Amino acid sequence: MIGRMGMAVLLVLTVAACERDNPTLFNLRKADRTPDEFSILPSRPLEQPENFAALPPPTPGGSNRTDRAPEAEAIAALGGNAAAGAGADGALVAAVSRYGLQQGIRGQLAAEDLEYRRKNDGRLLERVFNVNVYYKAYRPLSLDQYAELARLRRAGVRTVAAPPDPATVD
Repeated sequence: MIGRMGMAVLLVLTVAACERDNPTLFNLRKADRTPDEFSILPSRPLEQPENFAALPPPTPGGSNRTDRAPEAEAIAALGGNAAAGAGADGALVAAVSRYGLQQGIRGQLAAEDLEYRRKNDGRLLERVFNVNVYYKAYRPLSLDQYAELARLRRAGVRTVAAPPDPATVD
């Protein structure tokens, strides 16, 4: 009797230990503590100033003239005014929000995605052995690119640069 009860308690504790607050479907974990090469931004080329005496004083902890500014670069790439910043460029904001916007959409999407990940967190052994279940979980939400390409071609849209479906190529 105690053996069965002990096994039942052990089973309940094992299953309870597998529950996670924030399920990770894409198991990418580094085994070592080396720097992440994707977090390093390449700097712009060094420039020689025209007058070394007219340089501004150094600002410890501040920005550098060769540091990248990804947000400003994205604004400039989208046709906005990088010097004015994202909030000050009305034309860019108007173009991005031309189909409307919803307040709090990021929080809502994060909550919906968390719920979806909890429902599709993988089976017990997949979680125990850190099997990547990301693609399997999101497969129903993914777009079949070749079916969409065929639909566009049937509708008369020219898709000259689209690669052929590898399943149909001899």
